[in-house]
Amino acid sequence: MARINQGISGGFSGKVGTVVDGNWNGIDYMRSNGTDRTDAKSMAQLDQRARFLTVMQFLSPLKEFLHVGFKNRAHGITAYNAATAYHLEHALTGTFPDYRIDYSRVKVSQGKLPGALNPAAVSVSPAEIRFTWDNNSSAIEAMADDRALVVIYNPVRQSSLSFTGGSTRLGGSQNITLPVRFSGDVVHCYMAFRNISQTVISDSCFVGSMIVL
Repeated sequence: MARINQGISGGFSGKVGTVVDGNWNGIDYMRSNGTDRTDAKSMAQLDQRARFLTVMQFLSPLKEFLHVGFKNRAHGITAYNAATAYHLEHALTGTFPDYRIDYSRVKVSQGKLPGALNPAAVSVSPAEIRFTWDNNSSAIEAMADDRALVVIYNPVRQSSLSFTGGSTRLGGSQNITLPVRFSGDVVHCYMAFRNISQTVISDSCFVGSMIVL
């Protein structure tokens, strides 16, 4: 409760709402009490910001590819926002303030086309990765000429490489040449398939993590 000292136009002491009075060198003043940044609401806001920041920093190097990978999930929102929503719910791990991305749960694409069967990746020579998979073109809706889409994510350099015109489902392998600066870095590999008319895509799969030779 506040106490008025000199009538309605005079000074007061105490607190009214978020307004607190004070006196310095005989001068009355009022200031806003503000919001306690340690209260539950503020902590919830800080937590939400930390979650979004972690996901957005991760997705930033993938933004161009996500327009392809999440195109068919963009119902009333952008493909990038659809990807953001997925990773907030499924790929974020840790607790405030130490959130991080679980790379094994990342999706760089979502769709109904059959994905890769038994995918694998290995660094076979300096700055080169070889992807392999089994031919599953006999699966429903799969075709032998579906094209492999490959994404290589380098968290150390906050960058990614994507390849959308890869080998066919029937072909079974794809060699990717990386920048020389990637040698010695840990990278995370993903792949998916897209039909020849580029209208349908598969869910991506996590192929593995490795140190580039």
